[in-house]
Amino acid sequence: MSRIGRLPITLPTGVDVTLTGSHITVKGGRGTLERSLSPSMIVSVADGVVTVARPTDTTTHRAIHGLTRTLVANMVEGVSVGFTRWLDLVGVGFRAAKQGNDLVLNLGYSHPIRYTPPEGITIDVPTPTSISVGGTNKEIVGQVAAKIRSFRKPEPYKGKGVMYRGEVIRRKAGKSGKAGKGK
Repeated sequence: MSRIGRLPITLPTGVDVTLTGSHITVKGGRGTLERSLSPSMIVSVADGVVTVARPTDTTTHRAIHGLTRTLVANMVEGVSVGFTRWLDLVGVGFRAAKQGNDLVLNLGYSHPIRYTPPEGITIDVPTPTSISVGGTNKEIVGQVAAKIRSFRKPEPYKGKGVMYRGEVIRRKAGKSGKAGKGK
């Protein structure tokens, strides 16, 4: 039995789960999420608890058992609490600002980068060197954070760039200079 898949999902107060065949709808205080799950998985809702079971022990059913449970758990957490991903800008002159709904980044290029977030995603800039990406859908929050990071990935020589909060950049040694070369 899958260790992740067999765990029940307890629904917080204010969260409703509706099943229509293999389509699930989760409603909560922060919004509504919908998703089509694998039709072979057995999802049931009873007494404020969602459980996911698999019909057989085949490799494909075992593979999607834990995935299905995690997808439903992320939907429940998203509509009740939400997800946030933090990014830090490291570098001289690197800064972020918000203009309306858009994010404007100065990352050492000759031009500022303007990014408009998709529907349902909020971007906040508490300080000029930190960005928070928030929303109800964990996948989209992660995709938006990865897109912002891709504008200037951290480089290994000076460690400059846009990085996730807490990310460790493996540093490389630069050129050794003239000292080691033959005379």
